Amino acid sequence: MKDFRSASGSTRIGAPESEVGAVPQPDPVPPAAGPGADDARLGEALDWLILLDNADAECRARFEAWMAASPDNALAFRLAQSLWQSPLLTAAAARLDREHKRPVRRALLKPLAAAAVLLLAVGVGLQSDLLLRLRADHLTEVGQRQNLELADGSRILLNTDTAFSSRIDDQQRSARLYQGEAYFDVAHDRSRPFEVDAGPVQVSVRGTAFAVRYLGDEAEVSVERGEVDLRSREDNARVSLSAGDSIRIGPAGFGDRRHGQADQLAWVKGRLVFEDCPMREVLAELRRYYPGWIISTDERLGERTVTGNYRLDDPLGVVRSLAHITSAKLHEFPALVILD
Repeated sequence: MKDFRSASGSTRIGAPESEVGAVPQPDPVPPAAGPGADDARLGEALDWLILLDNADAECRARFEAWMAASPDNALAFRLAQSLWQSPLLTAAAARLDREHKRPVRRALLKPLAAAAVLLLAVGVGLQSDLLLRLRADHLTEVGQRQNLELADGSRILLNTDTAFSSRIDDQQRSARLYQGEAYFDVAHDRSRPFEVDAGPVQVSVRGTAFAVRYLGDEAEVSVERGEVDLRSREDNARVSLSAGDSIRIGPAGFGDRRHGQADQLAWVKGRLVFEDCPMREVLAELRRYYPGWIISTDERLGERTVTGNYRLDDPLGVVRSLAHITSAKLHEFPALVILD
């Protein structure tokens, strides 16, 4: 690409030495497993699939509320059910069983089956990933970060599982974040604003430092330095942010402006910061960095709150720490961690 100068480096978050071993490759995904449910939603759907096996009225009510919260939730649950009933499930679960060196206790058979469903569902991500690879200039894998320098001198840090493209010429400076998260340190230029498109929002700056996170149907912009102008694609509403500000933008437009949240840009410095954050949200964030699967089979565990400052490049170590402080049982398999 003409606008691209160099990739100054990338960091791969590798699996710890205790996790050595290739991830079993799934058989072809059954026809029911089409695109539309992302990994995080599918993980939640699988958690519900396990919990509903012995659910009381209160648990079922929470499940119905989760289903009603978003059409994507219902789609993910139907996909999980379809994969669960697939004849390919037995073979996938058997592969996982063989990878585990010690005999598997009966209590772990269902979590193993859930992991097998996730293996089958990998094909869903591969379908959408192909489209991203055709559109994006740069992609990072799960657990990888990459530094870029554009032709105008602007520097970009791509976070894990991110798809990004840019165009720099004499008339314009534009970029598109297809998914994931990126930090921008934009070179000042009065004549050409730097514009970033990320789903429901367009960001415009002339020289500043900020981050954009775009996952699912929601974007979030956090400003480190300078001023940033935002425009909502839904209703053309406009908002300006200053240093320390952050805001979320979804299908319904802008949320509330927030200020002074240190955790928003912690990832740029290689940290994950949580303050009174529910465990389910912490695990969802860790899944973005761990090149495998993290499954929780205890609904009550998801309600526990977490406060801590952790290394971004050791997601498995964070899970181990969380299991210790919450007294949860931890089961480790190749590219798979189960909390119960």
